[in-house]
Amino acid sequence: MSSARGSCRFCGAQLSHTFTNLGMSPIANNYLTEEQLGRMEPFYPLHALVCDRCFLVQLEEFESPEAIFSDYAYFSSYSTSWLEHCRRYAEATTERFGLGADSQVVEIASNDGYLLQYFAERGVPVLGVEPAANVAEVAVENGVPTVVEFFGTEIATNLAAARRQADLLIGNNVLAHVPDLNDFVAGMRVLLAPDGVITMEFPHLERLVEDRQFDTIYHEHFSYFSLLTAGRVFAAHGLTVFDVDELPTHGGSLRIYACHEGARPAGDAVRELEAREERAGFTDIETYVAFGEQVQREKRDILESLIGLKNEGQTIAGYGAPAKGNTLLNFCGIGTDFIDFTADRSPHKQGRYLPGSHIPIRAPEEIERSRPDVVFILPWNLREEIMEQLRSISDWGGRFLVRSPALELYA
Repeated sequence: MSSARGSCRFCGAQLSHTFTNLGMSPIANNYLTEEQLGRMEPFYPLHALVCDRCFLVQLEEFESPEAIFSDYAYFSSYSTSWLEHCRRYAEATTERFGLGADSQVVEIASNDGYLLQYFAERGVPVLGVEPAANVAEVAVENGVPTVVEFFGTEIATNLAAARRQADLLIGNNVLAHVPDLNDFVAGMRVLLAPDGVITMEFPHLERLVEDRQFDTIYHEHFSYFSLLTAGRVFAAHGLTVFDVDELPTHGGSLRIYACHEGARPAGDAVRELEAREERAGFTDIETYVAFGEQVQREKRDILESLIGLKNEGQTIAGYGAPAKGNTLLNFCGIGTDFIDFTADRSPHKQGRYLPGSHIPIRAPEEIERSRPDVVFILPWNLREEIMEQLRSISDWGGRFLVRSPALELYA
């Protein structure tokens, strides 16, 4: 238990319980140029707290969303499995909710148009709302109209007045990125058409705890949700969660479906998952507090594995430059003493260096050229996709190292 650290961003209760303390860490998506390596790099506490009233897991805000997201290095379109997930979603929701040329689909944090493109292909009018101008520019070039704004009640009111309200309002992996949670959810209610539907995807806190996914905690994520807590947040703003899907994406996510209060009743899937979360202890503060010790054991196991490989004379390269990888590397104190470089498909990251660890980021072709003994897959949620892309490492006896959730070697 920690001393009081401010108030809950949802319910305002005083925060006094630690979920996990990952020490000091840089902003996870602040990739460095070579010129920046010799300069002072800001590190901030990566200390996750939990509210004992509403059970929202959350980080303190050290950097503003403008500083983190206005010029962003993450582009969604570089994962083929994620694009396929989005294509299937667009197909299913278009059919389920009868979307067509007279509908309006709006996505909050629409990134490079990775999802809305699939609705546009079906003749459904779309609009993206994306705070990162550099990413939004790519979406517009690809034919996805995009407003460069941070979403909240003000922009929602302006959009609702200037355009029609959203028949389908989407937010994929954005709810966690919002420091002003109440303003954000209130804005969704403003922008949603009377009979409209909201779908939100976010990593499921139950999976984070059970699979020890501590590396999904980083400063860009201000909050972490169970279905129980998400339902409370939406209900406080006149919205009802009426359905839920459990997804394999990002190590285990939820897709919740919400509507205006009274428009649709909550279905069996919602009640069943809420009951499961209660049985698993997600309304008991001790469940949250116990997670911190599990994380410390995980750190020791990771370091033991890497030290063993290096003592055997093995060369190690990373694959991917995801935010979760940067949390793991900085928490465990892993740098170029363990990992020679990491490879990433995104040209926006190649030639830069990981924050904190200063591991260089190179193109995937460097794996084939240097032939490391071990490839440490940092975005473990994409391990099947990456292992297929790099199957040629078997030619020289290379192996993959992946968390699943324990660290394991695969031939």
